[in-house]
Amino acid sequence: MKKEFIRKWFILGVLFLLPVIFLLFLYPSTHNYNPLDILKTNVNDVDDFIFFDSEEKLFNDNITVLSFLGNDPMNNITSVLNLKELIYDKFLGFKKFQIVTISTLGSESNLKQVKKELHRSDELKYWHFAQGTDEQIKELYRSLRSQIELDSTLATNQVFLIDKLNNQRGRIDDRSEDEIEKGIALHGLYSYNAIKVSEIKNKMSDDIRILFTEYRQKRKGKFDSNNRRIKNLENLETQK
Repeated sequence: MKKEFIRKWFILGVLFLLPVIFLLFLYPSTHNYNPLDILKTNVNDVDDFIFFDSEEKLFNDNITVLSFLGNDPMNNITSVLNLKELIYDKFLGFKKFQIVTISTLGSESNLKQVKKELHRSDELKYWHFAQGTDEQIKELYRSLRSQIELDSTLATNQVFLIDKLNNQRGRIDDRSEDEIEKGIALHGLYSYNAIKVSEIKNKMSDDIRILFTEYRQKRKGKFDSNNRRIKNLENLETQK
């Protein structure tokens, strides 16, 4: 009887302690994530653009996914639908999160079709559409760090991540551990290809979560990005 009693409490103790020990092992790793790199500071804001069917929404004080649809928005509907399903729906309701999509003046009827496609599944409360002149769009794009140019319609499948201080975020070193071991040359991730589901679903989604974690830690006074910012910008300049 006594052995049975001891055995019972031993099993209960093990069942209780194992999860606690497991969490203790995991706890240090929650603070060792790699913060998202600052690729470019002072990205132009969109205060001089005309917003379509919504009030003006600036980059400042928001975490923004920025996309460019040019003068034929429906031609890029695949990238828009990927963003809707893999990014917008996932982060909908997160404080200060938004998507801003840029198109040219005169594309209103085409843009209405895009919004109609998106409205089929959900309200677009945090998705804003802005229009500008060709030069305004080019100037905004020039303020970003990108290895890919806008096409002849002023559109691109690449989307950009802008933080609350108008800094462009991404990865200076996007190599996998296997690529580093093989000595593959450093390559960055400055924007995300919205046509590639795997890139949006995995890399971009992870990077947005990392950015939210950074701001959450800043609110708690546990994050200092000053040294990292200086180091990363210096490293990026050497890649020119």
